[in-house]
Amino acid sequence: MKLTFIKRSLVAISAFLLIVSCSRDIDELEPAQYPNNPNVFIDAFSAGLNYAAFSGSVPAAFQVDTEVTIENSEASMRFEVPDANDPRGAYAGGAFFTEIGRNLTEYDALTFWMKASMACNIDIIGFGNDLGESLNQASVNAIAATTNWKKVVIPIPNPEVLTQEKGLLFYSAGPIDGRGYTFWLDDVKFEKLGTIAHGKATILDGEDVTQSPGVGSTIQITGLISTFNLPTGVNRTLDTGPGYFTFTSSDTSVASVDQRGLVTVKDLGEAVITAELGSVEVEGSLIISSDGIPGGPSTVSPTPAFPADAVISMFSNAYENVPIDTWNTRWEFSTADEFFLNIQGSDVIRYRNLNFVGIEFASSTIDASGMTNFHMNLFTPENTDPPAAFNILLVDFGPDGEFGGGDDSSHEITITSPTLASDEWITIDIPLSEFSGLQSRANLAQLVLSGDLSDIYIDNVLFYDDGSGSGGGDPETPDAAAPAPTIDANQVKSIFSDAYDNVPGTDFFPDWGQATVVTQVNIGGSNTLRYGNLNYQGTQLASSIDVSDMDFLHLDFWTANSTSLEVSLISPGPNETPFSLVVPTSGWVSVDIPLSEFSGVDIADVFQFKFEGNGNVYLDNIFFHKQ
Repeated sequence: MKLTFIKRSLVAISAFLLIVSCSRDIDELEPAQYPNNPNVFIDAFSAGLNYAAFSGSVPAAFQVDTEVTIENSEASMRFEVPDANDPRGAYAGGAFFTEIGRNLTEYDALTFWMKASMACNIDIIGFGNDLGESLNQASVNAIAATTNWKKVVIPIPNPEVLTQEKGLLFYSAGPIDGRGYTFWLDDVKFEKLGTIAHGKATILDGEDVTQSPGVGSTIQITGLISTFNLPTGVNRTLDTGPGYFTFTSSDTSVASVDQRGLVTVKDLGEAVITAELGSVEVEGSLIISSDGIPGGPSTVSPTPAFPADAVISMFSNAYENVPIDTWNTRWEFSTADEFFLNIQGSDVIRYRNLNFVGIEFASSTIDASGMTNFHMNLFTPENTDPPAAFNILLVDFGPDGEFGGGDDSSHEITITSPTLASDEWITIDIPLSEFSGLQSRANLAQLVLSGDLSDIYIDNVLFYDDGSGSGGGDPETPDAAAPAPTIDANQVKSIFSDAYDNVPGTDFFPDWGQATVVTQVNIGGSNTLRYGNLNYQGTQLASSIDVSDMDFLHLDFWTANSTSLEVSLISPGPNETPFSLVVPTSGWVSVDIPLSEFSGVDIADVFQFKFEGNGNVYLDNIFFHKQ
């Protein structure tokens, strides 16, 4: 699930610093103790609880309700599921989590009371979604709700693993036959029932599956299910995260398996992957039968069709290649091994055990100043679901053509899903203007590949000119810095500006599931935010700020190709109000937006910004100021 992160911290958690004598042996220190508070929502948020709405959902679908409660309690959790085609969002969904994990090992179930405005099935309710890998996620599909309150029990598959769990509740619910509805939860807590019984579990849906992957291939164990008998006598089946299981390989020299259930094939032979779930019997296994041959693509990569006189090729059978010093510099700490392979008559390069690899052509640098795009084909057998990323770094040695000397420049682009895909050739085609940190493209000397994919195949690595005439410069990049603000610093609260002291700890790239590529680039000596391929982009402040004593939000923006751009302020609730900006621009535009335009937002408690639109947008001097 993608997340739109909307943090709502209702209760501050005090932090205590334990000062330990330097002479005390570190082995004597006791492990950190995590609270065992079982309550999630009992008339109010429990200590430290926050809320995050999933991307694409109605941001304000969840509200605290003081009218509809069980047994006249003070408050309940109210969830509004939208109608189909609701402009606010396609469904209701989000996660409730804490910053500090809780020790839930003494409980065996999450329980709550539930009712709805009509008889329906709630798509997903569970726990363990911690906004990260969520290895301990467990959920139930299609939980029946009626117009009367009833108690729901969701067993914990293996309580002993929940020693510091942050994900306490999550849900997802869409319209039924196009119509929305409302449902409520109350008295949400973890309990020790002692009557959860007859547990069973499966991996790979209980099947014994045989595969013959190549060496270096990775396989994700799927079909993780557990079933338990409830006090009512009904069996409840859960989609169960890998963190509850203990995976084992019968021969780790042939295939290893990690805590996520990710199997890595290492050598010739046979290995059987099995699992345990505490004391619960687990059915299903993965039988690896490896012939020792490296795995990889079975088809050739797409053949590029660019005219030869418009291409500078580094590696491709389709063109004459320029000299490359090495395809693996073996820099310190690099673990990559390279293999030159031929697949159905086409040459490819494979990198195995990749953390990063340097590709160098410094003895004959590449002048790509007349080119418009960087192009390559990539294949990986690995899982490319978010947050997996693949990075491409270009380095220019500057006019002296030598490393160092003060004239070098570089820029890195990060590629993620949906561009990344597993078990198929993908085409990566990046306008060189996206490498905005490059001061020049006339003396390119290095290409560095890195990221989360440890096994990749590459082909058709080249630069080309698309014929647009923009190879010698980029008309979609400002040629000068934004105007320097002149407002006195004591009248300003700055978020992003070289002219002022900015509030500390701001995250300009929180993972809200966006497609936007965020970089900070130097334009005319000024640090500038660049949003490439904007759909939406959030800014998360380290803590809420009070701007009720300010009058305006100021920002400078520049875009040559955006046709829609809005800026929103967000306060807890969440409450957000957008303000539309006029695009495209004919240069830098400075705007001072009265804070009264953001009605509905608590300007005494602003903790997020959001920009939404399209195209490539440059931003600078984002701050609040007085009249």
